[in-house]
Amino acid sequence: MIDALSSVWWLIVALGILVTFHEYGHYWVARRCGVKVLRFSVGFGKPLWMRKGKDGTEWVVAAIPLGGYVKMLDEREGDVRADEVDQAFNRKTVWQRMAVVVAGPLANLMLCIALFWLMFVIGRPDYTPVVGESQGIAAESGMRRGDTLLAIGDRETPTWTEASMALVTSAIDREETPIRVRTAEGTVLTRRVDFSKLPKGNDLMQTLGRIGIVPRHQMQPAVVGEVVTGSAGDGKLLVGDRIVAIGGTRVQYWADISPLVARIGELGGGDIELVRNGATLTVAVNPKSQPAPGAAAGSTPSWLLGVRAADTGRAPKDAVLRYGPLAAFPAALRETRFQTVELFAMIQRAFSGRLAVQNTVSGPIGIAQAANAYAKNGVAWYLSLLAALSLSLAILNMLPIPVLDGGHLLYYLIELVKGRPLSERAMAAGQYVGLALLFGLMGLAFYNDLQRLIQ
Repeated sequence: MIDALSSVWWLIVALGILVTFHEYGHYWVARRCGVKVLRFSVGFGKPLWMRKGKDGTEWVVAAIPLGGYVKMLDEREGDVRADEVDQAFNRKTVWQRMAVVVAGPLANLMLCIALFWLMFVIGRPDYTPVVGESQGIAAESGMRRGDTLLAIGDRETPTWTEASMALVTSAIDREETPIRVRTAEGTVLTRRVDFSKLPKGNDLMQTLGRIGIVPRHQMQPAVVGEVVTGSAGDGKLLVGDRIVAIGGTRVQYWADISPLVARIGELGGGDIELVRNGATLTVAVNPKSQPAPGAAAGSTPSWLLGVRAADTGRAPKDAVLRYGPLAAFPAALRETRFQTVELFAMIQRAFSGRLAVQNTVSGPIGIAQAANAYAKNGVAWYLSLLAALSLSLAILNMLPIPVLDGGHLLYYLIELVKGRPLSERAMAAGQYVGLALLFGLMGLAFYNDLQRLIQ
């Protein structure tokens, strides 16, 4: 319940910031063009708070925090006093009306850059992109444990977040991609991963696991969390022991244990080196050959110690993505450009069928969950989400769909070409089409949200 309330809160904060900047862009340019603004509202419905400015604008915070609007004086929407006709929006030149419309998305774009700049200055904690385990096509390309991912294609990967995004993009495109790495020995070289060998599928959630790269921070430490009574490890190993070697072979992670236990089991037993309470000691064990817990009847027996891994929680972050105030500005521009290109590319991939639609459209529930998760990771992470959402809002609003800013801009471009405004009948028809498309998009977003909750 607390988590749900927290998600709602961070969603309201995010929408409040994004909508306020968007609508203020419209308001600021409208006032500069001499348009009278009647109301500036963050949210819809019944006003919870209202104040009237010196210029006559009503500043409102409304009950439904899912958007906002700027209501301007317009002869098409009501009677206008004779002494205020020159302040009506519809009386302004087409260029002025276009400027007012574009100002909202432009404000979101500027906010996106500012938020990325602030994120880089504060510094976003993350994980170093080090390979903990390599399987499948990653192993086939020569990727090895201890490799640090420096760049994937043209994308520099200073942290695991950048690396995972670049890996998923390459996997969706099913292309052979150069990956520059620094090996555990310190050698920098390029490995080429052929993503066309991946199994067919367009679900983004499954793609990363199919690549075969498990990052170091997701690897489980070789620390004993439970010893099964009567097992080979009973009386030899204790809870809290950290296993460092089996049969003379070093152990780095819990995943290393099973094949080494099988090896000494085939030999009739062997030594396990471990650290207990800060002291190093060696114990002799004889693994037992028996069906693994939960295995189907008649399955091949496995060599088992009878121990389970300790739940050590999430690994501490060991990297920070940070720039100085001056260097952060070009970094913010680069990140904005990269995410803009990727957003359009994701839309194109969805239409081509290479990416599942549920991975490209998210509604309020999905955004709320993401906002809560990012907020838990710290201010810099939340700023990065706000920046991405602000960019998405800017691009979405510029789509040439009636009702959206891009639809109004389309009307004004047609007016420039024709030399006169579209008829009210044509614009009304366009509004209905726009509403239908918008409601369809909202329905898809809610469907995707509910599907994720069910899964």
